[in-house]
Amino acid sequence: MSFSQGELVAMAYAVVFVFVLAYVAIIAAKLARLQRETAELVELARARPAGRAPEYPPTVPGEQRARGPATGPARGTG
Repeated sequence: MSFSQGELVAMAYAVVFVFVLAYVAIIAAKLARLQRETAELVELARARPAGRAPEYPPTVPGEQRARGPATGPARGTG
């Protein structure tokens, strides 16, 4: 089974086209999800009364908040 150069080039373009099409489909799905999540956040922000703090801590669980400037000696001196 022997292919001509033109057929091989056409097959190569077809393979590249399929991969580009799959990439575009993945990016479109991610964009649609991001738009849905953004719209949901906008709705939540508009529904919350102004000036009211959120009911949950804004930090990631297990992560500590910064308490201000460091009080110990500076590193790298000495």
